[in-house]
Amino acid sequence: MRTLIRNATCVLPHKTRQADLLIEGTRILAIDPPRTAAADETVDATGLHLIPGAIDDQVHFRDPGLTHKEDLHTGSVACAKGGITTFLEMPNTKPTTTSVERLHEKLEIAAGKCVVNYGFYIGATPSNVDELKAARRTPGIKIFIGSSTGDLLVDAQEALERIFAETTLPICAHCEDEATVRANAAKFAGIEDVAIHSQIRDHEAAVIATRRSMDLANRHKHRFHVLHVSTAQEAELLRNRGEYVTAEACPHHLFFNVDDYPRLGSLIQMNPSIKTAADNAALWEALRDGRIEVIATDHAPHTLDEKRQPYPKSPSGLPAVENSLPLMLNSVNAGRCTLEEVVRWMCANPARIWNMARKGAIVEGNDADLVLVDLQRQQTIRNEDQLTKSGWSPWHGETLTGWPVRTWVMGQTVFAEGRVDRTVRGSEVEYVRG
Repeated sequence: MRTLIRNATCVLPHKTRQADLLIEGTRILAIDPPRTAAADETVDATGLHLIPGAIDDQVHFRDPGLTHKEDLHTGSVACAKGGITTFLEMPNTKPTTTSVERLHEKLEIAAGKCVVNYGFYIGATPSNVDELKAARRTPGIKIFIGSSTGDLLVDAQEALERIFAETTLPICAHCEDEATVRANAAKFAGIEDVAIHSQIRDHEAAVIATRRSMDLANRHKHRFHVLHVSTAQEAELLRNRGEYVTAEACPHHLFFNVDDYPRLGSLIQMNPSIKTAADNAALWEALRDGRIEVIATDHAPHTLDEKRQPYPKSPSGLPAVENSLPLMLNSVNAGRCTLEEVVRWMCANPARIWNMARKGAIVEGNDADLVLVDLQRQQTIRNEDQLTKSGWSPWHGETLTGWPVRTWVMGQTVFAEGRVDRTVRGSEVEYVRG
């Protein structure tokens, strides 16, 4: 199958310019092929921008064990609509992904369900270093330093030292200091106002754990990625992060703050918590100057009935994969960033950080994971239009300018004309190991 995309404004690695692009099979065959090049399908992209498929390196698709909230099929369908062609999923499913056997079981489930490309982290426990050392078909190791229960919580220094010292895969972590969170929870026990969540999971909890993790990474010379940075203080720490540390931010920490609790309540209850408007501004500054290199969603859906329980029974987490790229395209139109920066944060950098083969850039020979976006298209986010199984969005009612209009995964059209082709199947991510 050959597809010819004509007259697109292409965001290439070093330049944005109008170009034609020829897809053959699963790969990008040529940029600016001869005008006589034959194709089975020709797409006129006049007036549209062609970007690499977005890569979301932090999602929770709840499969197996919690599939009433989401599953690998519905989560990947929502990705396709949102222009995300590759996701990396977290290990806190039921059962947890803490062994090579369970990792391979999850990959097998995904092969039959996912309409976009997929990868899965292996989760660290205080006692599974041998499994972490044996894992191969994974982007890396996920550590929950706080904000988890059971065997996924790794808080003891001895266990953390051993993981950083004895393993070789890249590591990422949820950084909130467990002792600080527990002390704050005891202090504010009995308060049912969800806004107290940002005082229980406060700035100090995030900063202590992030500083601790960066120290481990630099002492052991081990590649480490800070997930969902939420505070200005963490952004300051990243000024002296060292050569082994990278970091990311999430849309909810960029666009929401504590002033939104009266309007949205537990819909924006997250771990780490929503912080202040000053923290929003600091994260944007850190993105623009390169201290924070990636935007990912931490897509973590729950049903509306679950979210509407009184605090603290209400669970933390929100769905975001089908709206994260539009939120950033809207920010391009608002002058907060450029399209080239969005491609760097959501495509090129996650592919580089997680050693993905043939992803993240429009380059001849790369996988044909591509998104056509219309920067002029206006559309309102509505709960009833969401494809995530949870069926809601905290951005319900917001009108954004700039939307994906067509998505290709490995050369196959998976989203076009407002519809997802649920018969398409993505591929397991390949990783380049040094």
